[in-house]
Amino acid sequence: MMAEPIVEQLVIELGNLQARIQKKVGSALSVHGLGLSDYFVLNQLYVAPTQTMRRHDLAELVGLSPSGITRLLLPLEKIGLVEKETNPRDARVSLVILSAAGKQLYEDARLSFAEASSQLFKSLNAEQQNNLLAMLQALR
Repeated sequence: MMAEPIVEQLVIELGNLQARIQKKVGSALSVHGLGLSDYFVLNQLYVAPTQTMRRHDLAELVGLSPSGITRLLLPLEKIGLVEKETNPRDARVSLVILSAAGKQLYEDARLSFAEASSQLFKSLNAEQQNNLLAMLQALR
């Protein structure tokens, strides 16, 4: 049997890491009623200059299709974490706004996210964490 090329091993290890992130960080966020994808959406809105983004841009940043972001946003909108607004200049453009409740929940959940993330990478020292971050950013 032939050994797997390094790039295949990398993809397998990254997939395994994603599963561990989903399990550990997702579990920490569940106490706030959020999933990992919900958190990523709230994070993107939180760091946006006006805490408002075009739905299409938000989908792109969190790696979802336009229909995927719509399905994810509906329950968040229903419970008041985000608000939807149409662009007065172009009705085809839909905006997503982080509500005050969404901002508060994000800030609360951020502590759980940070702790779970720290636990996930505790076996790496600061230099190794910085190197890994730089390598992952180079893959964008």
